[in-house]
This record gives sequence, structure tokens and C-alpha cells, in this order.
Amino acid sequence: MLEIDGDRFDDLAGFYDAISGILAPGVFWGRNLDAFNDVLRGGFGTPEGGFVLRWRHASRSRDRLGYPETVRYLEQKLTRCHPTNRELVRQELDDARAGRGQTLFELLVDIVRDHGPGGRQAEDGVDLVLEHDA
Repeated sequence: MLEIDGDRFDDLAGFYDAISGILAPGVFWGRNLDAFNDVLRGGFGTPEGGFVLRWRHASRSRDRLGYPETVRYLEQKLTRCHPTNRELVRQELDDARAGRGQTLFELLVDIVRDHGPGGRQAEDGVDLVLEHDA
């Protein structure tokens, strides 16, 4: 069982730090959502044969990685994305500013769950346990 603690980070960069410390210590892996997905597949020092990822204080993370952080992420993404993707990213940004659409927290949870039971990459054997605050 590997564990991250939502009390120990406030933004996406902090999440990447937390994940790096347990899934890919000492390895440069790109620190973006696509690279995070790749890390979950293994080969970066992650446990072979799958693992359980316990996310403590997930309610705090849901708040910290909510719409304000999602807006910040999408604003940065808009400056770097391919011109053919700009309209899609602009729409996602407009939605996030209006409190609609998927938050970063929800996106991260979906990425992890895709590597576990019922996911498209279930063969990776990653189980996510969200522990919410009481």
C-alpha cells in the first residue's frame, strides 16, 4: 500500500511532488497528466504487479484541486497547447470558470481508476482508496 496525504499539498505541483515521492522517487517523469498516467503503468520504480494507492484527506484535496486550481491549470495549458487544441481548452477553461466540468481532483481520480478494476488499463492493478475527512 502506498499513500499520499492531501493535508501535505495545496496545488497540482504539490500533488506531483507527493506522487513523485512514492511512485517514482529520484526519477524525472515529466510532471504532467500524460506522464502521471505513464507512471501508473509502471517502469519508473513503481511496484510491479500493481498496488493500492491510499489518498488520505481526499476531501481537502477535492477542495484544493477544485475549480480555482483547475482554472489556473487550464490557463497555463492554453499558453502551451497545440493551436488545433486551443478552442477545446478555451471551452474547458470557460466551463471551469463557471464551476462546470471536471476538476483536477476528479481528473486525477479518473486517471488512477483507469488503471484499476473496470478501467481500460486494469491490467496495471492500481486500486485507489479515497479516505475522506470525518
